[in-house]
Parts: sequence; structure tokens; C-alpha cells
Amino acid sequence: MPIYEYKCDSCGHQLETIQKMSDPALTDCPECKEAQLKKLISAGAFQLKGSGWYETDFKNGSKSAPSSACGTGACPASKG
Repeated sequence: MPIYEYKCDSCGHQLETIQKMSDPALTDCPECKEAQLKKLISAGAFQLKGSGWYETDFKNGSKSAPSSACGTGACPASKG
């Protein structure tokens, strides 16, 4: 579930909460009890890291081509 950030327009209180995407947005501030909470737009924390996603994925400085299983004898038989 995503983490959403809110800020109260009345008192300036900020909070984070875990909600389902289908849950309605919060409106009541837990500090001043006013219905002045607004959802903030923030950067997502999702990143793809490691090896195996793409050839240009976050490598450790190596620019070599992806290894092939054919060198180990695991190649499918060629048709032709």
C-alpha cells in the first residue's frame, strides 16, 4: 500500500499515512480537528536496482554484454 503525505491548511501540521489507493482522502486534521487536510504530491520511493532487469540496469561499472547460456551447453537445439 502506498504512503500518502498530508498537510493541514489551517495549522500547518504534516503527516504520513498508509492507505489503499481506493481509500478516500483524509480531510480532518488530527491536531486542530479542522477539515483542512490536503494531499501533497511527493516523489515515489520505487526504484528498480540490481542485475537482471535490463542490460543497462544499475551495474557495478561493468559494460560487458549479458552472458549467454549457450557457452554452458544449455542452448536450445537450432532448427534449420
